Amino acid sequence: KPGKMQMTLEFAWLWAAALLPLPLIVARFWPRADKRQEPALKLPFDGTLATTAATLAPSSSRMRPALAALAWVMLVTAAARPQTIGDPLQLPISGRDLMLAVDISGSMELYDMTVDGRAVSRLGAVKAVAGEFIDRRVGDRLGLILFGDQAYLQTPLTFDRETVRTQLNEAAIGLAGKSTAIGDAIGMAVKRLRNQPQENRVLVLLTDGNNTAGEVAPLKAAELAGRERIRIYTIGIGAEQMIVQDIFGPQRVANTALDERTLKAVAEATGGRYFRARDADELQQIYGLLDKIEPLSEERQTFRPVTELYQWPLGAALLIALLSAFIPAPRLQYRTTREVHHA
Repeated sequence: KPGKMQMTLEFAWLWAAALLPLPLIVARFWPRADKRQEPALKLPFDGTLATTAATLAPSSSRMRPALAALAWVMLVTAAARPQTIGDPLQLPISGRDLMLAVDISGSMELYDMTVDGRAVSRLGAVKAVAGEFIDRRVGDRLGLILFGDQAYLQTPLTFDRETVRTQLNEAAIGLAGKSTAIGDAIGMAVKRLRNQPQENRVLVLLTDGNNTAGEVAPLKAAELAGRERIRIYTIGIGAEQMIVQDIFGPQRVANTALDERTLKAVAEATGGRYFRARDADELQQIYGLLDKIEPLSEERQTFRPVTELYQWPLGAALLIALLSAFIPAPRLQYRTTREVHHA
């Protein structure tokens, strides 16, 4: 039936079947004990000697060898390790350990982005574009850090991309405070990535401002990340100009809050790169470029479930041996012959 797992029977040590004729070989070439004449007792009566000879009962002499042969076959079958093998199962691809650090400070609420022709906030654009990036990272372990006044680990490293995307979509402006602790976010990522395999540790940090809070300076945190061989890709988000309200109404002013110099220095200190996203299209291109810079692992591994069955023939052999022990010992049948002697 479609979708039903197929099981095949195999023997892991099929060479054990060569042991099957071993008892016959031993019986053929092993030195035999001396043959003795049948026990006989000659009794004289009426001029005739009666000779009584003892032989094994035919039923007993054939039953035990047959059971012994069957038990031996079961033992050899168990030694061959019979097992059922299922269909190949695809294992998760072992890729990169990638942390996403997303700014959710108050300025991320500004509506200077468009997605599908409609105006959205900066955080709304990040959710739309980064969500697609998360879906594409098959085989990577992803984690999510949200930062404002402080940095918070929202999702530990996991293969569950759906959970990471859900946690990102549920992020709210101001949840971590109104300020921006870029250095703390980097330090949190270093703490989570430092024990992971080298060459596969990546941080993608996205912000629209400069470091205005936190206990660790961004460049100091970047130096620590560089020593731990963690690559940091920084993304500065926000339009070149913003519309602000003042006493004269809406005014268009230059966006000077973004500290591009620091973001570039952080990326360069760790072997990463800095990107500028002025709109959602540029942000989409940046994440597409990250897919090329940090490509997905193409190494795929499969696993076939194996169930050992040796215990069944082994148990059958023990049961047969136990059954043989309860068979009555061979009975002696006596035959009497008479020898007549003339005086």
